Amino acid sequence: MNIPDDILLMIPGPTNVPPQVLDALGSPSFYHRGAAFKELLEVCTEGLKKVYQTANDVLILTSSGSGAVEAAIVNVLSPGDKVLVIEGGKFGERMKDIAMTFGAEVEVLPVEPGRAADPEVVRRLLSDHKALLFVQNETSTGVRQDADLLAAAAREVGALSVVDTVSSMGGMSIPVDEWGLDAVAAGSQKAFMLPPGLAFVSMSEKAWEAAASARMPRAYFDLVAARKSLAKGQTPWTPNVNMIRALAVSLELIFAEGLENVWRRHHALGEACRAAVDALGLRLFADREHASDVVTAVHSPDGLDSKELVSRVRDNHKILISGGQGELAGKIFRIGHMGCCQLDDLLRTIEATAIELNALGFACAAQEGLAAARAAYQAAMG
Repeated sequence: MNIPDDILLMIPGPTNVPPQVLDALGSPSFYHRGAAFKELLEVCTEGLKKVYQTANDVLILTSSGSGAVEAAIVNVLSPGDKVLVIEGGKFGERMKDIAMTFGAEVEVLPVEPGRAADPEVVRRLLSDHKALLFVQNETSTGVRQDADLLAAAAREVGALSVVDTVSSMGGMSIPVDEWGLDAVAAGSQKAFMLPPGLAFVSMSEKAWEAAASARMPRAYFDLVAARKSLAKGQTPWTPNVNMIRALAVSLELIFAEGLENVWRRHHALGEACRAAVDALGLRLFADREHASDVVTAVHSPDGLDSKELVSRVRDNHKILISGGQGELAGKIFRIGHMGCCQLDDLLRTIEATAIELNALGFACAAQEGLAAARAAYQAAMG
């Protein structure tokens, strides 16, 4: 099988995995109903609570991040419940599809790709809705939502906030309790520096109250069952024990760097990438005020298909960046800078991208982009 193992992943996920985490993944398996797993689960749960900045338990599921999003939705809603979904990209669309699949009455707030939702518009639309569903960081467009303001708008009418933080939790400060977020989903393959395969959900007391009467079907993703099992140091179904062992190592690395330092580094990488985009004469796709700190989306120059740029950067430099999705295919490219990404990784990516842009006929000065990135990074790091 020809699976490359020397590609630098500068995409919005999965991300590069540190050697210590790889070692944990390759360690011998062990029994998931024994004392060792109970201790491990407790350590990981407490660590996740610190990252989430919540006093509530964070439940660990063996699934992709989309499983956590589905779990967050189906555990608090019943068929026929009216929900408002903010749709400004592929993953907002996914939340809409999940809610519709399980019978919710879905009202969609379409947001222009590259823009964030206006909290005042959301406030005016919310009335008798059971929940507001939104993606805090939309990787398909590089946009970060004002989650605190959106959650506040939901609270005003007594609606739950169900939030997808799959790509941002760990890379950005998301104080779940302070912002009053009710059901919050995240995944392992982004800022947590793990492969895909684990998903995380926190639930507020208000969300647990809703779960007591929610009637959307769930079995594997029954969070009430997961909560009961957690109290015994177990999971209701067989978990991926090696991934949870690796999660413990990943959390150790995060806390060794310091949570605030991790968030600062991600912000600095975002600032560096945005500065390089400007210096190269390119245009950001996202509204700058709401540009993500973990992925940067960039307009492809006129007449240049971003799919070709992605291929050339991969083939000639062994770096993988992303193109656009859906209607944005060929029109934008995206650079991920999350997880264990460092400034040198980003600089290498900027240089490779500039080289291939020149080769494709778009004149830009790689050294100017690199200098701008270095300066912006240092300024953001203080």
